[in-house]
Amino acid sequence: MTREIIIAGFGGQGVMSIGKTLTEAGLKEGYEVSWVPSYGPEMRGGTANCAVVISDEPIGSPVVSRPSELIAMNGPSLAKFEPQVTSGGLILVNASQAEQKVSRQDVKAYYIPSMEEAGKLGSFKVANMIMLGAYIKATGALKLETIADMLSHVFTGPKAHLVALNIKALEVGASYIK
Repeated sequence: MTREIIIAGFGGQGVMSIGKTLTEAGLKEGYEVSWVPSYGPEMRGGTANCAVVISDEPIGSPVVSRPSELIAMNGPSLAKFEPQVTSGGLILVNASQAEQKVSRQDVKAYYIPSMEEAGKLGSFKVANMIMLGAYIKATGALKLETIADMLSHVFTGPKAHLVALNIKALEVGASYIK
């Protein structure tokens, strides 16, 4: 099993955080992993994407030119990377930031209104965790429990209250996958 994933959006949408979380969770579950970030001219508001590879075999190259999966956090990212996704692949679209639909018929697409759902949870900052929860449920690539456990090590001390919020965001995202 090898998954090649592109996560793309505007800077500040948590694109890199999704990628790093997938990479660390994959490593924790015993997979070979790679993570390659790519930033536009600005950190916040500019374009950002990262490539993640999760595999049960050694990874020959961290470069992802034909992803099996795409998490598009905005319309420009969907337009840029949709053509590159392999036939039979998966595209998750942040429907809050992308009005267009996936144009291809040879991929599976899900539309998750992550900003609206994050607003309901009280923090727009968890929109990325909503998309991550949807990805985990759609692919079964990793376990939600692994990510939930990781969150308890990331958010400690005065930030410990963020664990429950982020876990809830993962669950909300997962609920969009039927």
